[in-house]
Amino acid sequence: MEGRIVSAARDTWSKQSAISNPVLRWALYLGVLVYVVWVLGTLPIDWARVSDGLGRAARIFNGAFPPNFDRSELMIDGLLESLKIAILATTGGVILSIPIAFMAARNVAPTPIFYFGRGLIIVARSFHPVIVAIIFVKAVGFGPFAGVLTLIVYSIGFVAKMLAERIEEIDFGQVEAMRAAGAPYFSTLFYAIFPQIMPRQIGLTIYQLDSNLRASAVVGIVGAGGIGSTLANAFGRYDYDFALAITMVIVGVILISEGVSGQIRKRI
Repeated sequence: MEGRIVSAARDTWSKQSAISNPVLRWALYLGVLVYVVWVLGTLPIDWARVSDGLGRAARIFNGAFPPNFDRSELMIDGLLESLKIAILATTGGVILSIPIAFMAARNVAPTPIFYFGRGLIIVARSFHPVIVAIIFVKAVGFGPFAGVLTLIVYSIGFVAKMLAERIEEIDFGQVEAMRAAGAPYFSTLFYAIFPQIMPRQIGLTIYQLDSNLRASAVVGIVGAGGIGSTLANAFGRYDYDFALAITMVIVGVILISEGVSGQIRKRI
């Protein structure tokens, strides 16, 4: 009987804590709590302005309902412009990402080229798209061209990094076999490497198109074209009901895009 109890106790599973020492674990929890309290106490937060902002937020929400779809033509134009920005940026970003990914793959690139490729990816990933959009708006002016350039940089930062990691995971035996047979460099790329990375490349392209469609609405707020610019103008004119209608359309388009891209990725 006692043996069965001991065996049952041994068979009972219990979740293991990331920090086994309870003293150290609770000390960490206390440290995090103290830090959060310290940050809230030292940040320059104007609580009176926050309190007043609640009233302003209530007025905004009251003015936003019901949503106004009367200017649907303007909304559709902005949405189509966002779609064009996303498609152009995805195409340009993916085309540029492929050679950069090969440059940033340690197993196929010489060391100097590898570090140069990784440096390009790090620079592309270092800044939020809104910051990049502000720079391009200042450089080339307001409009969709700034949005396209911004999302090309954004696409390179993600697609090139993920594709470089996939290249480093390939079965290198195929590459060595073609090299041993005397195949030239580009033949080795097309027949030994590309077939192994093509499914990942297709999946990344679809995902990035979906991501760029979402990002185009964000960068448009700072003047980089698309429906984001339409939304920013609506807020600037205090047309909160029209702004809510635009927001609802953006959410609906993103939901449709997410569903379509998800189904395509499942079939790859």
